[in-house]
Amino acid sequence: MSKFEDCMEKYLAENKKHNLGIDEKFLRRVAKACGPSIYRPDASKVSASDPKELATVRKNFLIKKLGLKDTPKLDEGLAEVMAKFGKGNRNKYRPLVYALLAARFRKKAVFNDK
Repeated sequence: MSKFEDCMEKYLAENKKHNLGIDEKFLRRVAKACGPSIYRPDASKVSASDPKELATVRKNFLIKKLGLKDTPKLDEGLAEVMAKFGKGNRNKYRPLVYALLAARFRKKAVFNDK
């Protein structure tokens, strides 16, 4: 099995475990868009308790990648998505978080095959 498929196996298991409802095809597109960061243990996860990490997700993903305006609604959406994983869960994998954020802000089309 490839490294990518190993990662996808983890993501799909977490998706099912937390009943996130992310479509597998969409999750694959998001994971591919994350690039090599999914293969590094620290970079593959989003730390909900680290304000710097959340600011980076806000700036680089929500504003730059999804093209959203910098408003307080971004923080609300981020908090809402992080809450779906439950407290104490350290497996907030970046592709899952990004997929939920894209769906939450109705920006799934950003990840459509070109």
